[in-house]
Amino acid sequence: MGHRVVDHIVEYLAAVGVRFVFGVDGANIEDLYDAAYFRSDIDAVLAKHEFSAATMADGYSRSGCGIGVVAATSGGGALNTVPALGEALASRVPVLALIGQPPTALDGRGAFQDTSGRNGALDAQALFSAVSVHCRRVLTPADIVTALPAAIEAARTRRGPSVLLLPKDIQQAKLPANGGVVVGEHVDPQFGDPHVIARALRRAAGPVTIIAGEQVARDGARAELEALRALLRARVATVPDAKDVAGTPGMGSSSGLGVTGVMGHPHIASALTESAMCLLVGTRLTVTARAGLDGALASVPVYSIGSAPPYLACTHVHTDDLRASLVNLAQALSGAGRPAHVRVPADTVARAELRPPSHDGPGIRYRDAMAALDATLPDGVDIVVDAGNIGAAAIHHLPVRRDGRFVVALGMGGMGYSFGAGIGMAFGRGRRTVVIAGDGSFLMHGLEIHTAREYRLPVTFLLFDNHAHAMCVTREQRFYGDRYSYNRFGPSRLGAGLGAMFPGLPTADIEDLTSLPAALTTALETDGPSVIGVECSADEIPPFAAFLDQAKPPAAEEIRTHVAARP
Repeated sequence: MGHRVVDHIVEYLAAVGVRFVFGVDGANIEDLYDAAYFRSDIDAVLAKHEFSAATMADGYSRSGCGIGVVAATSGGGALNTVPALGEALASRVPVLALIGQPPTALDGRGAFQDTSGRNGALDAQALFSAVSVHCRRVLTPADIVTALPAAIEAARTRRGPSVLLLPKDIQQAKLPANGGVVVGEHVDPQFGDPHVIARALRRAAGPVTIIAGEQVARDGARAELEALRALLRARVATVPDAKDVAGTPGMGSSSGLGVTGVMGHPHIASALTESAMCLLVGTRLTVTARAGLDGALASVPVYSIGSAPPYLACTHVHTDDLRASLVNLAQALSGAGRPAHVRVPADTVARAELRPPSHDGPGIRYRDAMAALDATLPDGVDIVVDAGNIGAAAIHHLPVRRDGRFVVALGMGGMGYSFGAGIGMAFGRGRRTVVIAGDGSFLMHGLEIHTAREYRLPVTFLLFDNHAHAMCVTREQRFYGDRYSYNRFGPSRLGAGLGAMFPGLPTADIEDLTSLPAALTTALETDGPSVIGVECSADEIPPFAAFLDQAKPPAAEEIRTHVAARP
């Protein structure tokens, strides 16, 4: 067979620790699948849709298992990856996308699915450059030797997706037997000197509040953050998409303030105003993460350490490696350098939840469902949450499991993300993963459950069925006088339907709260995937701050910034 470009690709990926390539096969990527077949140290996983394949790579990467890799064929297959790569770009998740293209000899000549950009064809390089930190079209076989490591290096150091566009003839071409492997140019990580933060902490006369973000998870800096928090005797809050990085069982839970932002806990603002200093660790504090906190943040000195400056004025120290930088900061604050006036905050902050109006419609209430999950889910379970009303409820009410991960995609908030991401996490971490999604998200990408079944993955899918794009129903009611609804569906029984579609898949449909714990216990003990449909109501208001101020009509700014207009 000889050593083809695709053989080189899978050999290199395996050599740098990649265990899975997630994708959908097709004419212009089939050679990559062929190359993977002949290796025992890397598996090509067949998804059902390229968006989900890319979210599998994203979830694999977010779970700390290394860079996620997605492969897609040309045309519609390639285009299907774009929204998922946009999520990875916005959330700064390292992903490598290998995108097949027609042979170069057909560029600009009317080939099926031509994306060369020539003679009126769609320009894939321009398109993918907009949703990546690095994009290159490989035009000679020898180029792959440097292009592949450079793409991986860019994804890791610039924190986002890298894309390689691979024409079919290039994939099939032979490489010299002694071509060797060239490692891409390594960019040394940048470590800003945290002395300015250490100096400010030594001057702080009062409690310190830390707001921790998603870079803590990306850099695996949970333990280092907890060591710093303990040294400072600080309280710690997390942004919604970093819920598992601090304040969890065994990681400072007694000092955890909860989640910030539009789905977060109102008492965090009070804790900030009572602080002598706020330290942001690994977060830019997007609008979703800082909603309701602008006034409190303006009243206290704010310092930041991370790979990108926050979206508010503060003193920022750049670092590409939070683990090393937090260790350095803790060392600077130890011994003779220990802050003398930092103190344990008085426990005067009254813990508070967002309080939606009571609802007595059909089905199970969101908060009651989260309480049942909290009481039933064991330690070590990973949780992946989708967009929408049920996602808001899980972010607000459901605690992280000890030694578990909690992932939500808020970069773009694309519905259906959780199905692929949960599968990617299960491949990577090999433990029970619970996907929490609504029926609207299921109807977009939920048939990826078939992939979990094919690979017998330990994923339990909790599908909250309110027969609607319920967050859009809430918006129609709240902002448009409840005059109409485009967003309600006919009834469905997702558990029974999936059980009939996939014989042997354990499923259940739950309509009352008392039945949920036993059904969940059975689902978690299943060898492989399982599904529970949970009946709930589209008319229940979720814990989402933009919907809860009934005293005045929402301003245009509130409607625009807190949530997008589409589901």
